[in-house]
Amino acid sequence: MIEINNLSFSFDQEVLRDININIERGKIYTILGPNGSGKTTLLRILSKSLNIYKGDIFIDEKELTKIKPKRLAKEMSVVSQNTEIEFDFSVQGIVLMGRTPHISRFCSESDKDIEIAMNAMKMTNTWELRNKSINELSGGERQRVVVARAIAQETGIILLDEPISHLDIHHQIEIMNQLKQLNQNKNITIIAVLHDLNIAAAYSDHMILMFDKEVYKDGRPEEVLTEEIIKKVYGLDVYITKNPKTGKTFIMPF
Repeated sequence: MIEINNLSFSFDQEVLRDININIERGKIYTILGPNGSGKTTLLRILSKSLNIYKGDIFIDEKELTKIKPKRLAKEMSVVSQNTEIEFDFSVQGIVLMGRTPHISRFCSESDKDIEIAMNAMKMTNTWELRNKSINELSGGERQRVVVARAIAQETGIILLDEPISHLDIHHQIEIMNQLKQLNQNKNITIIAVLHDLNIAAAYSDHMILMFDKEVYKDGRPEEVLTEEIIKKVYGLDVYITKNPKTGKTFIMPF
């Protein structure tokens, strides 16, 4: 569904080098790697927040540079690291913004749009916050609201840059479970930058491990998260076993 060929990107210095990735529809992908390895830059390019790069990107065989913004917004929603919102909108108003690509110009939200936004808020446990100003909320609450907005957008792809970084462990698992449910029930492709290797291992179908501006390894969690690879990429000695309840890869640092 998404094909990335020979992608490179530079600011004042090189950030990404010769990235080649194929992303299949209907799977959960996590992008991992140390700080500065290019994870966020890769997501920003996929979302067209950054437009100047070398290489080719195709979504459903359509060249990314030729997809118009409104068309892309119907195919892909984005949850960025920065959840700060400058204007004093209500939570419900923020979530309803996810419906913008589906609303004709000069038209207002329909009852269906409001129902979709309501369901997204209920999924993320933000319904009770709906009448509050977004600027009254904690960082974790804002994080759940912007996830709700992405869900309300009803796209086939959701990009998320550290979507659980400001959340306590209860809400981390809650958000990841909701993303898994969307993936399984609606065949939505999830592409998320995560730092917690164990949470990534628990939810990923496929991992992309970035290191030194390149894709160091991609594959199933058990292929990517080995003691040797983690030592090389993170400089950390770990013991790897299986979660006795789920059978998923589980990492314990020494």
